Amino acid sequence: MELELRINGVVISVDVATNETLLDMLRREGYYSVRRGCETGACGACTVLIDGVPRPACTMLAAQAGGCTISTIEELSAPTPASTGLHPLQQAFLDVGAIRCGFCTSGMLLSASALLQKNPSPEEADVREALSGNLCRCVSYDKIVQAVLRAAALLRGDDVPDALQHGVVQGIETGNTTKMPVLTASAMREKPPEIVGKSMPTRTATRFVAGKAAFVADTHIPGMLYARVLTSPHAHARIRAIDTSEARALSGVYAVLTYKDVPRVPYSVAERPLLDPGPLDQFLLDEVVRYVGDKVAVVVAETPELAEQALKLIEVDYEVLPAILDTRQALQENAPRIHAESDAKGIADASRNVAAQVRADAGNVEQGFAEADLIVEGEYVVPLVHTAPLDMLHSLAYLDEDGMLVVRSNTESPHHVRRMLSRTLGLPVRRIRVIGQSVGGGYGVRQALGLEGLSGLLALATQRPVMLSYPRASAFQSSSVRQQYIVRLKSGVKQDGTLLANQMILLTSTGAYASHPLAAQQNVPSETLALYPCPNMRYVAQVLYTNLPPAAPLQGYGVPQEIFALECHMDEIARRLRLDPVELRRRNWIQAGEEYPLARTSVRGKDPLTFQVEGEALPECVQLVLEKLQWHTKRGVFSNGRTRRGVGIALSMLGASHLLPGAAGAMVKLNEDGSFDVFVGIGSGDVHTETALMQVIAETIGVPVDHVLIHTADTATTPASLGESAASAFYLGGGAVKRAAEQMRRQILTMAGRMLGVMPESLKLASGVISAPTGRTLTVEQIAGYALYVENRQLMTSASWKMGQIPVSFVAQGVELEVDTETGAVRLLQAVSAVDIGRVINPLLAEAQIQGDALQAIHWTLSEELSYDQKGQPRLTQSGQYHLPTALDVFPLEVHLVESYATNGLSGAKNINGIGFHGMAPAIANALADAMGTPLVQLPLTPERVLRAFHAAGQAQEVKQTT
Repeated sequence: MELELRINGVVISVDVATNETLLDMLRREGYYSVRRGCETGACGACTVLIDGVPRPACTMLAAQAGGCTISTIEELSAPTPASTGLHPLQQAFLDVGAIRCGFCTSGMLLSASALLQKNPSPEEADVREALSGNLCRCVSYDKIVQAVLRAAALLRGDDVPDALQHGVVQGIETGNTTKMPVLTASAMREKPPEIVGKSMPTRTATRFVAGKAAFVADTHIPGMLYARVLTSPHAHARIRAIDTSEARALSGVYAVLTYKDVPRVPYSVAERPLLDPGPLDQFLLDEVVRYVGDKVAVVVAETPELAEQALKLIEVDYEVLPAILDTRQALQENAPRIHAESDAKGIADASRNVAAQVRADAGNVEQGFAEADLIVEGEYVVPLVHTAPLDMLHSLAYLDEDGMLVVRSNTESPHHVRRMLSRTLGLPVRRIRVIGQSVGGGYGVRQALGLEGLSGLLALATQRPVMLSYPRASAFQSSSVRQQYIVRLKSGVKQDGTLLANQMILLTSTGAYASHPLAAQQNVPSETLALYPCPNMRYVAQVLYTNLPPAAPLQGYGVPQEIFALECHMDEIARRLRLDPVELRRRNWIQAGEEYPLARTSVRGKDPLTFQVEGEALPECVQLVLEKLQWHTKRGVFSNGRTRRGVGIALSMLGASHLLPGAAGAMVKLNEDGSFDVFVGIGSGDVHTETALMQVIAETIGVPVDHVLIHTADTATTPASLGESAASAFYLGGGAVKRAAEQMRRQILTMAGRMLGVMPESLKLASGVISAPTGRTLTVEQIAGYALYVENRQLMTSASWKMGQIPVSFVAQGVELEVDTETGAVRLLQAVSAVDIGRVINPLLAEAQIQGDALQAIHWTLSEELSYDQKGQPRLTQSGQYHLPTALDVFPLEVHLVESYATNGLSGAKNINGIGFHGMAPAIANALADAMGTPLVQLPLTPERVLRAFHAAGQAQEVKQTT
């Protein structure tokens, strides 16, 4: 039908199908800023304004919008005669750091714009209500609310301070407009920072607020075909027969692939060293499916609808096999064998469903227990959860004009994907190019190599561009998850609280395939136990196969799960010894100059890891938290009323014990205008790291930061990076670009010395200007021109960097809460994170990152859990049912950045990726234990679980009093 619409002020006429959604129509017309998210109206990523009212475009038919005025983010960005810049609302999002992955930003801005049009002076509650239909998984809602209130003030003409001036010296402005002090090294206090240490938005932030960021699904190539995956309805089954004849015969279907049609080459989504034996236990398609959502077949057709129709025509005869749906069941004598295939490689013990085993010992644990005055044991359980990123899984593959296979994906590890594509498709690496595009929420879930492999295979088979996507429901079932952890701790202590022996035994699942970090990096000792080193230590972990989705290294490579157990355990030891929990920790935490005994354990036959604390500010972090919580006044104040209050604390560290040695390369090129192109192979999802590296490069060379253009995540232009974690990106990529930048500075000064007739050592380079002692000056632009047109040479540098010891960062996190003992409801009153950050590179982004991680952790602690029925079917089938926090959920998040300059860090900085996530769960659990008088050892801390623990403790107390 013909439809007339006014879109962003322009009247257009479009032909739409009767069942076409407004979202599909707008994206077909090129409005890709309207994101495709949940497809149920729950996430708000597709929000548009219909006659000024925010509406989700995914649940509205295009026909319903006939005659309406539609506004997308492009209209908010449109320049006016008076201005060519951003709208104040967009600028406010930049100024306060309310953007991270950017996927939700367009919809969030439109909802905020509608509010400000109606109410130019909103209160905080008004803003939260207006944004309640827009989800964000990366940034704290406090930041977003702060941005909207700031924009309202700007639009009213109020006097508003420059948000970006709140840096290391002045403090950081939080969502509730209070000032948070930032402790700094004395050398940093002497003058305000110019580049490193200065707040600035992410380098990609402007494109996000303008709706111009290109996610994979936003790419359209003429002649593009669409692929969909048929997924398994069974948790464990063998395909006895599969009939694809009707699907192949459907007009518009170009190919249907099953396990019979694809190369059978084992691979792993986890990045490994070249000679690492595995486990390699996945295939592009297999005759055995191992979880609900596993890949069975793939179809490519002219339209997504045709591909979906073809999937329904595929007939599969399954032999349903017994399934393992509980981690403990995997080790039972009669348990079914999940990986019986003979061509998988590197599995520790396939007959017992053991993907990997890790063991590390130091001292004599049994002797330590024998000498202890008290032995405390406990078991702690962390559930299986989903990351629920707003962006779906996509992969676009095509052949370029030279016949090279190009794959565009929202992967976080493009170089690893290229290596595995070469392996599975049988193509030389030189014929493959992988481009990592914007990632709408990473969290480690973007390791799904199966999509890239299948899309590449289909592009080769059809000689056409192929976009392979998971619809939202399939993506929710098929994507990686954080698996369940069962942690058993046993500690032997003296009466004064000194730890003599510590033992951690871990049982966890890698799901159907060995993507779990422990399976990827065998024989690496626990990072968690390093927090409290003692003479006698043991760490034992078994990583088991189950018929559940594969595990992903979400937010900390298992550290949050182990920290939950360890920090709850430390509180229990303190309770048994009648010691203050903080004092117990202070007597045992790792000190500057100490080594972690278990780090001496070798890694797969390589040299032992070095793991020594160089400099740390943990005592200062703890003191900050104690002061903010008024710990000594509020701790242990027991109440018998219905509502009880408690405070709790937890510590964590972020170090190197979970990382294998790696390396990275970088290249720097000086352009004619004095700008620099920097090429480094880090993932595209880490926009905060990109910005931090730009600041380091600019400071190292001595130029303004906007003269640095950084290029990442393209295997055709960037050097390889061996390491897929956030720490790898920060330290490996950072070390490489800093070394290349130092070389570039030397080349510039050497050439300037020749031009000025002075020794290069006498020159100074700052803000892009070279100054000689004689008073003469040159600009970097003049140096570039002289090099190219006089000496006829291009100034370029390259460098590689090998991972050495990563400096250890620490966090102390504290919580004050109240609990209703009749309903089990928990309400957070205060949440404080004090982070030992080394040198602060960008205070604005550091605070935003820590707040966002803490918000995820709070919700994970209180409510998130995935469950499956007895057949392995997930009880939640789409992300809209997985209740995520909204702007209406108010969690007071306070961040303090504490500096402790690290000489082996990146410009003195330490990695903080994910550290805000680590200790929040045990801090909440310990606060609940303080309020209720009983420990809580299993997450999530739902009202039902809280009530059960409370009543069980009451009954135990009654029995004790009776006896």
